[in-house]
Amino acid sequence: MSEVLVLVDAVDGKVTKPTLELLTIARRLGEPSAVVIGSADAESLKKYGAAKIYTVEDADTKDYLVAPKAEVLAQLVEKTSPAAVLVVSTGEGKEVAGRLAVKTDSGLITDAVDVADDGTTTQSVFAGNFTVKAKVTKGTPIITVKPNSATPEEAAGDGAEEAFAATVSDAAKGAKITGSEPRKASGRPELTEAAIVVSGGRGTGGNFEPVEAFADSLGAAVGASRAAVDSGWYPHSFQVGQTGKTVSPQLYVANGISGAIQHRAGMQTSKTIVAVNKDEEAPIFELVDFGVVGDLHAVLPAATEQVNQRKG
Repeated sequence: MSEVLVLVDAVDGKVTKPTLELLTIARRLGEPSAVVIGSADAESLKKYGAAKIYTVEDADTKDYLVAPKAEVLAQLVEKTSPAAVLVVSTGEGKEVAGRLAVKTDSGLITDAVDVADDGTTTQSVFAGNFTVKAKVTKGTPIITVKPNSATPEEAAGDGAEEAFAATVSDAAKGAKITGSEPRKASGRPELTEAAIVVSGGRGTGGNFEPVEAFADSLGAAVGASRAAVDSGWYPHSFQVGQTGKTVSPQLYVANGISGAIQHRAGMQTSKTIVAVNKDEEAPIFELVDFGVVGDLHAVLPAATEQVNQRKG
């Protein structure tokens, strides 16, 4: 059975949920091999099916941008001739994948929301107006997959560790990281990884407290529309939409958001969508599974109280 390389995304050694999703998807295509550049919890990788774990010293990658990682993967592709390479569909992941595709003269598919066992992918394109099937026809399939596209499934793997000595060129070290500042912890899950996202828009009037309280009652991430972000009510890093982040949670709750195409493009692949809006003609109601016509400042506190009572 051919190997399927999975580039591991880890934070302080902890393997992220999207990586576990990729390992689950990789088993449809072949035998998952995790690629760890730096450090990651090997037990988590084994638990979710990694038959092999390639470990790469990050001395030549950690102080630079994405180019060294692409070179490492290209050398691994040459060594292993994998059935596919799977990468988490983040900004960095897509750039690594793009560079890898060029280096290996291979086809590239980004932002897949599903990958079938024959390598056929499903994507939501043109601001979510179309769902398409695609398949790489040249070289090694390089595929980036959106978080929350699969449910991580445990399947014990051998997890045999193998050190891989990669050679990183000087050209790949052309951009060096000179400083970094960790983001302040909010206690909430990462927006693009969260199973539940609660977002606020123009209808909040700048008061996100009801949105945050409801999100916290559900253990959800908080998002914002472009209108809210442009008004300075919430940081840009929380923007959901075509010019912000794309999310695909199990549950998406839109509060005071009209539902312009720019916003819909970033969230309409969510499994279940709920909207709260005073305007019963708001375009967002065309998209939802459940809609509440009402003022979010009254609806959300009541909903938060009910959730907390049931949890108690």
